[in-house]
Amino acid sequence: MTGAVAGDALVVGEALIDVVHRADGTVDVHPGGSPANVALTLGRLGRPARLLTSFGTDAYGDRIRSWLRGSDVSVVDGSDGAARTSVATARLSDTGSATYEFELEWAIPPVMLDPSEAAVVHTGSIGAVLEPGATGVLSVLDAHRAHATVTYDPNLRPSLMGSAADVAPRVEALVGRSDVVKVSDEDLAWLVPGRDPVDVARGWLAQGPALVVVTLGGEGAVAVSAQGVTGVPAQRVEVVDTVGAGDSFMGALIDGLWHEGLLGASNRPALRAISGDAVERVLSRCVHVAAITVSRAGANPPRRAELEATEL
Repeated sequence: MTGAVAGDALVVGEALIDVVHRADGTVDVHPGGSPANVALTLGRLGRPARLLTSFGTDAYGDRIRSWLRGSDVSVVDGSDGAARTSVATARLSDTGSATYEFELEWAIPPVMLDPSEAAVVHTGSIGAVLEPGATGVLSVLDAHRAHATVTYDPNLRPSLMGSAADVAPRVEALVGRSDVVKVSDEDLAWLVPGRDPVDVARGWLAQGPALVVVTLGGEGAVAVSAQGVTGVPAQRVEVVDTVGAGDSFMGALIDGLWHEGLLGASNRPALRAISGDAVERVLSRCVHVAAITVSRAGANPPRRAELEATEL
């Protein structure tokens, strides 16, 4: 039995400027950052979303704030206290896949938050690993867990995070605090090479989450819950690039669980008992959102009206 979902989505992590070098030699500059992209997706899907982040009061920071505002995402007061706005340089291959280099500063701003305001708290990627901000991220999650669902996407960046052995303990700590984890098969191939992704997901499920989802690129996605394993195929589209695809999938995952009435600490038992049919419904929406995102340049997820107009 699902219940009402009261509160908003608090997303915690980096917002930055992506400088994208395409295979044809052109260069695009636009706002990004994995958690910021998740917040943007939620805002475009009509969910109330706040971003706790760190950027500067420079022109790049103004661009990030305007970009978020345009998708109805609010920025937590104090998030603009960084000395400068961080930059990620992405280089795209002929197939549209991206590799990244970073100039990044990350710290949790010293702000007061009311944990009762959030139905879900999401974190992931650089902000959940890079100190000094990463310890602050754990504190935010711990403060909100009594009220909110906790979601996590490792979205690992080896060029910035160090070795897999260095990152693994932090990832495990976050998995153990989370109700829902989404991870890509590429992340797992780096973090735990040679392991079957579904076996890893089962191991993570045993550490506490109610749902662990593995994205498989062009092969779709698979989820592991107490009820078993559920998979969905990817939708076939012409890929422009993969920038932001995993983040839009993550935002759609939160949105789907919201629609099912499964967010908020009071609905934690219902989330743990989620049916295979409900998982399939949620994953099908996720792969549709991701397909729209990869069909156009940059992290540009659909708005709800656009999504509903294109659903099969």
